[in-house]
Amino acid sequence: MAITASQVKELRDISGAGMMDAKKALTETDGNMEAAIDWLRTKGLAKAAKKSGRIAAEGLVGVAVQGGQGVAVEVNSETDFVAKNPDFQSMVTSITKAALGVADIDALKAADVGGRSVEMAVTEAITVIGENLSLRRMARVQGDTVVSYVHNSAADGMGKIGVLVALKGTDNGIGKQFAMHIAATSPASLGEADLDPALVEREKHVLSEQARESGKPEAVIEKMIIGRMAKFFEEVTLLGQKFVINPDITVAQAAKDAGVEITGFARIAVGEGVEKRTEDFAAEVAKTLQGA
Repeated sequence: MAITASQVKELRDISGAGMMDAKKALTETDGNMEAAIDWLRTKGLAKAAKKSGRIAAEGLVGVAVQGGQGVAVEVNSETDFVAKNPDFQSMVTSITKAALGVADIDALKAADVGGRSVEMAVTEAITVIGENLSLRRMARVQGDTVVSYVHNSAADGMGKIGVLVALKGTDNGIGKQFAMHIAATSPASLGEADLDPALVEREKHVLSEQARESGKPEAVIEKMIIGRMAKFFEEVTLLGQKFVINPDITVAQAAKDAGVEITGFARIAVGEGVEKRTEDFAAEVAKTLQGA
């Protein structure tokens, strides 16, 4: 029988399952809602959905390089304990390798790993591991040479921070040094021209107001703003930053001295930007007593 969109929505609302899972369940059970719910429960998909509300801010970043391309993929879990689980690490490895053949996160979710989609593999892992897991994001860089680096490594090719650096020219080892620098400083962009205009405008507004608080003449204030913006660009752009291995020169100068050009980079840190839920023990007890 034909499955309608309203039936799929109803099953999703009841079970919390994904759209494709809900549609498949209804198809397998000829549109019988109760049977479809049982089908989802049998497959462990309804159980996985119940865990989807939990915050997944731990996990691992996997990196892989093949030829002139590199990828970094963040897979989140609820606890750091799971990040040490061999099954979880194996899944991260498989997903990262699959990422080499796709262009973005949506394509990665649909990519094949072991005969099923990455999205399905993550869902199945939720039922086995018992925590909410999430394929959060991926980054890709391309260049003559791509170098990867993992900080706080948990296993080969994965850790808490993953960095990729694309170089034009022959890498003589400087690439890893640049990657380590990026891991430590987390630059906002490669150069000034690559910065988000909104970020630049916001910073200029703040610095302008700070300068005017000095009460100095407008001509002096303008020079102060120019100087402070130059300092800002030096601090947030990779090429403008002081090279951590030799602070006497910038990263741009270090690249020039090594005979290479940095053409791109990516940095992903586990849980970056995810608001973690925190409660002290007393609040947790009070919440329990209230029946929350």
